[in-house]
Amino acid sequence: MDRRNIYLLALCGLAVALNVIGGTVVGALNIPLLFLDTIGTIFVAVLYGPWWAFGVGLITNLVLGVTAGPTNIPFGLVNGAVGLTVGFIARRFQFRLVTAVITGLILSVVAPLIGSPIAVAVYGGLTGGPLDVFVLWLSQTGARIFTATFLPRIASNLVDKILCSVLVSLIVSQLPRSMQPWRSQSGAA
Repeated sequence: MDRRNIYLLALCGLAVALNVIGGTVVGALNIPLLFLDTIGTIFVAVLYGPWWAFGVGLITNLVLGVTAGPTNIPFGLVNGAVGLTVGFIARRFQFRLVTAVITGLILSVVAPLIGSPIAVAVYGGLTGGPLDVFVLWLSQTGARIFTATFLPRIASNLVDKILCSVLVSLIVSQLPRSMQPWRSQSGAA
């Protein structure tokens, strides 16, 4: 194994740790509208592409399943999809602030489109988190279970995914020029 692969694996491990720490802290504090369990996935997606980020996302939720509770495990598909989505966007566009905000908006729909069916199929729509209050309220007003599960997730993902994407774009912009993907690929100034 060469030095680059060792560096990449270590960075992926740190990204998983960042996701787990972010997700655990936000979960323990029951902070509404935030998850912060994809920031490491987004970071790896921007620097190394969709497939590495997909792996980081899946492993994150396996670790969260052990450390924070097994309800996190099925949502590894969401975290993996975040990695794929950001990775493909970052390959096509420079991941600067505008791209990050647009990516966050896209993720705020993609993540609930994948996560809501998981929440409904596996947990009946209630996962034991702060969003359950809104799910129950919408259910009581007559909304179908998918709708009641989907709408609060869009609201929380708007805040979470835009914040995570913007933070990663700011971090990546401060990296040495040789580590910024769009500069090392195209040689652009």
